[in-house]
Amino acid sequence: MTAGPPARAPDPKPPPPPGRRRRVKKSSPPPSGASPAPSRRGRRPSPKKAALYALGGAAGVVLIAFVALVLGFGNVAAPERGGGNVEIDWPAGLTSDEAAALLAHHGLVRSESAMSMFLRTTGGTSSFVPGPHFLAGGLDPWDLRRLLERAPGRKSARVAVPEGYHRFDIAARLDKLGVAGKNAFLRASADPILLDELGIERGGAVGAESAEGYLFPATYDFPLDSDPREVVRRMVTEADRRWASLTAQHASGFASLRATLGWGRREILVLASMVEKEAVAAEERPLIASVFLNRLLDPAFKPRRLQSDPTAIYGCVAAPTEAPACAGFTGKASPAINKDPQNRYSTYSHDGLPPGPIANPGAASIEAVLAPAATKFLYFVAKGGGRHTFSESLDQHNDAVRKLRSVAE
Repeated sequence: MTAGPPARAPDPKPPPPPGRRRRVKKSSPPPSGASPAPSRRGRRPSPKKAALYALGGAAGVVLIAFVALVLGFGNVAAPERGGGNVEIDWPAGLTSDEAAALLAHHGLVRSESAMSMFLRTTGGTSSFVPGPHFLAGGLDPWDLRRLLERAPGRKSARVAVPEGYHRFDIAARLDKLGVAGKNAFLRASADPILLDELGIERGGAVGAESAEGYLFPATYDFPLDSDPREVVRRMVTEADRRWASLTAQHASGFASLRATLGWGRREILVLASMVEKEAVAAEERPLIASVFLNRLLDPAFKPRRLQSDPTAIYGCVAAPTEAPACAGFTGKASPAINKDPQNRYSTYSHDGLPPGPIANPGAASIEAVLAPAATKFLYFVAKGGGRHTFSESLDQHNDAVRKLRSVAE
């Protein structure tokens, strides 16, 4: 076996090029007697600090989760209620727990405990407005809070009130649109304290007093869950403004009614409400007003019965339990309803005007009473198409009725 060449040693490291020297950073020696500085890389927090850091981090995570849970719950709508909106007379001074319990009782929140936590976290209940509230099913907690606070900028509804609507019609429309509860509005519009505050004349039959006739028909924008008293105030304020304008335009007519019949605003509104319910064609309003006024002013016309079906109908709407004939009322007049003496609003059974307005008249019907047509008509009968046949005598009227019946047959 032949031996190979001997192993070569590695080449020595080449020397640096001439003129260049490697610079070596020298560290300063530590002062005499001092311990060498510990390495920064090896520094660790003390166990106590580490525990505090861990606890703080965990608390932060829990707080974030808690806020996310509460705020997330705030955007969760309650289940839709089969019964629709809820009227609540909200008590003063409820705690968050009590408020949540009341809302849960009415089915307005999914979780009573979560709602209580939400209320406490978002400011409590001190800003909630006591009194009548109208809350819809299916609202989220944020919306409920805004309504109970009656917060500015909350959602609103446009409410169109047609001429001839009575306060019961208005109450139903406000209820349907979420503006105010029907029952709360009816109570507010018959509240004697509020009527006195608004300067509404309260003479007349006991039990007939309300803001009926003073709730001016117009289109309004009302916030949802409005205080029903504020709704009444706004409509009456509009009626006051229109009344001032109309009486300024027809000052002589107003003075004539005051001189001949002793009428003020209330009586004029009563008759205007009757004209509003009887008239369909706008040009017939002054004619219909003249018939009623002629009956009241003509000394030969006795008894002074105005004989208007809408007045008797209103008696069954406003006081359905007073008149036996109103039992089973379907919305239309009948001979029994017209003739029932216990129907205080029947102008077939009682002389003169009914005890109060039967609807809320518009400007045209008020103007028709202030400036009626100059006629001798004492009767009118509907002939179809929203129009009437007018007569000066009972014979002419009966003849017109016979002709209309023969055509109908």
